Amino acid sequence: MTLSALTAVSPIDGRYHTTTKELSAYFSEFALIKHRVLVEVEYFIALADTKIPQLAGYDSKLSEQLRSIYRDFSIEDAYWIKDTEKITNHDVKAVEYFLKDKFHKLGLQNHLEFIHFGLTSQDINNTAIPYCWREALQNTYLPLLAEMTNELDVLATEWKDIAMLARTHGQPASPTRLGKEMKVFTERISKQLELLGQIPHSAKFGGATGNFNAHHIAYPDQDWVAFGNNFVNNILGLHRAQTTTQIEHYDNFAASCDAIKRINNILIDLCRDIWTYISMDYFKQKITAGQVGSSAMPHKVNPIDFENAEGNFGLANAIFEHLAAKLPISRLQRDLTDSTVLRNIGVPLAHTIIGIKSTLRGIRKLILNESALRNDLENNWAVVAEAIQTILRREGYPKPYEALKDLTRTNTQVTQETIAMFVDGLAIPDAVKNEIKAITPWNYTGVTW
Repeated sequence: MTLSALTAVSPIDGRYHTTTKELSAYFSEFALIKHRVLVEVEYFIALADTKIPQLAGYDSKLSEQLRSIYRDFSIEDAYWIKDTEKITNHDVKAVEYFLKDKFHKLGLQNHLEFIHFGLTSQDINNTAIPYCWREALQNTYLPLLAEMTNELDVLATEWKDIAMLARTHGQPASPTRLGKEMKVFTERISKQLELLGQIPHSAKFGGATGNFNAHHIAYPDQDWVAFGNNFVNNILGLHRAQTTTQIEHYDNFAASCDAIKRINNILIDLCRDIWTYISMDYFKQKITAGQVGSSAMPHKVNPIDFENAEGNFGLANAIFEHLAAKLPISRLQRDLTDSTVLRNIGVPLAHTIIGIKSTLRGIRKLILNESALRNDLENNWAVVAEAIQTILRREGYPKPYEALKDLTRTNTQVTQETIAMFVDGLAIPDAVKNEIKAITPWNYTGVTW
């Protein structure tokens, strides 16, 4: 059976392929191979710049031709490497052989053994993979999240004066503003993005067990730590971990997973709140002609975008949780358990992308039903009790909380009229009575944000 969106095992490459296809440039097998080639080529060029005697004859004018190997890397090139891997049973060694073939064609046969010189596979993987991760975040995740938060900011501004009944423990509470409630989420996301931005994209580069053993034995007069720092930090734009085993310790990558997981939790919270507001009729949803909400109930217009998003954020977080817990742990100087796990780092980001796009789609369907918000406030005059007892406290009135509790904590509805009658019976100045009577569920919304 031919692999397609209909035959793919994973819904990421199946049902949601059009939603996640941009991630293929960072997390596919092709992308990993291409970025391994990039690291190997840039390493060779950097090695030649050290002026070690055996590379003294290298013509630096060839560097751009070498870079074209990864810049013009094709599917056919990737298949060449995969076919070679069937023989070597080693993916990075197959990349080395591919580059030797390319170098030979460029007349660099005297320098072939300086491809992958002194390196272990993890010097390539633990640079290529964080490079891909950084690029994916910068080019896909962060712009998409910014688009969604900008959309929320627009709504927060549009709804900044819309009074809304708050609910704590599911029960009526002091009124708020709808716009401010949207602002809660954009601020939370913004704070977590600041933390995410502080996490370095760490890479490992230091030979078989992290000590530059092979480099040092071959060229003891070279400062290989300085070389590694320059190569990783300046040429690749990553952050070289200074003291490692054979592999990067993944502590910073785990922090990155945890940071995105926290943002996903905020988005789950947002989805659940909007879902609830829809169920309370605070929002209607734009109807698309031809779409069906239920196979049995023709009237249904379900909040499916927010439900889809919640499910995908949950899946993403489960995998992020495993990545963050597993990757920093490896037996002694290295076991292979990180390898298969690292091949899946695109999966939780893909589910996150699906979730954000679904949330964004749902937000864009919302139609504010302001009359429902107003009716809810009209039916809950008891929520101004806090305001009344606070003013009475200010005026030195005895036991104001208890007086308001007796008025409002009953099974009979509190209305504007019952509050007015209560206020008229208080032994307070008329000016204070008028001040209290001016309070309504629509204007008792606190400071303006």
